[in-house]
Amino acid sequence: MIGMEDINRLKLVLVEKKKTGKWLAEQLGRDPSKWCTNVSQPDLVTLSRIAELLNIERRELINKSK
Repeated sequence: MIGMEDINRLKLVLVEKKKTGKWLAEQLGRDPSKWCTNVSQPDLVTLSRIAELLNIERRELINKSK
């Protein structure tokens, strides 16, 4: 898609925290692959849960807008 930017940093943060998408899927009970590739975005409740699991602030999962 033209003009689409990566909205979340989930894939990068997982690498930084030495966690995998499989680990996150096990924790959440759902597949995060579309979020990791920015095809779709998690809702705010899920985003908060991911931040909690990774022991980070929610804002660390989101790319800043320009």
